Amino acid sequence: MAKIIRAKAAKKPSVPSVPGKTANKAAKAAASKPAKAASKPAAKKAPKPKPWTSAEVHEAFSRFRKANPEPKGELEHLNPYTLLVAVVLSAQATDAGVNRATRALFAVADTPEKMLALGEDTVRDYIKTIGLFRNKAKNVIALSEKLIAEFGSEVPRTRAEIESLPGAGRKTANVVLNMAFGEHTMAVDTHVFRLGNRTGMAPGNNVLEVELGLEKIIPSEFMLHAHHWLILHGRYICLARKPRCDVCLINDLCRWPEKTV
Repeated sequence: MAKIIRAKAAKKPSVPSVPGKTANKAAKAAASKPAKAASKPAAKKAPKPKPWTSAEVHEAFSRFRKANPEPKGELEHLNPYTLLVAVVLSAQATDAGVNRATRALFAVADTPEKMLALGEDTVRDYIKTIGLFRNKAKNVIALSEKLIAEFGSEVPRTRAEIESLPGAGRKTANVVLNMAFGEHTMAVDTHVFRLGNRTGMAPGNNVLEVELGLEKIIPSEFMLHAHHWLILHGRYICLARKPRCDVCLINDLCRWPEKTV
């Protein structure tokens, strides 16, 4: 039997390398890979404003006192109870809007007992022009019940007790303690919070930090009216969007880098 001899497959001739071709392939391969993002230089943090000196703080509040010796809160009320109710109603609402609603309400209900006699539905009708009026009507009735049951129908005189009332928080307690009982408290609303940070007088990440910062630096002789001066200044002069730096009493002391004078 004849032996079968299989021919070996011919090898493919090797292609000589062309100078530069290998380099081109490497370049193409590198180009096909996603390029690494160029590292960005770290953004520089804005320098912290220079803290106010004791003399500057005293000067600022001396000017406020000279311009307005006896500032008044703009929430209308008849007694500590109606003040408490007005402040609870003022959350996320303007003082002017609250006053329009409470003039008629307080004319018929200026005590916890009279408010309970009206009932939640009627209270809701009186305050329906105020934001969140349904929940606020519930709180007014609930806090009135608690005042009668636990405090002899009187507004308590400690922060913790006021904060225990439905709808009342730290700011409410500070306002009531200051306006009704003459305590040296600092109520921080959006205006005071903005002022504390913008001017550099008492910067803070939250209202409590600003409150404590202001209490630390404001001399005792100004503390009774301090929060009113700051609220009014923020409401009418140091506005959120277009501050009126040209008529600001403390524009030379203010640390805000964007002030217009």
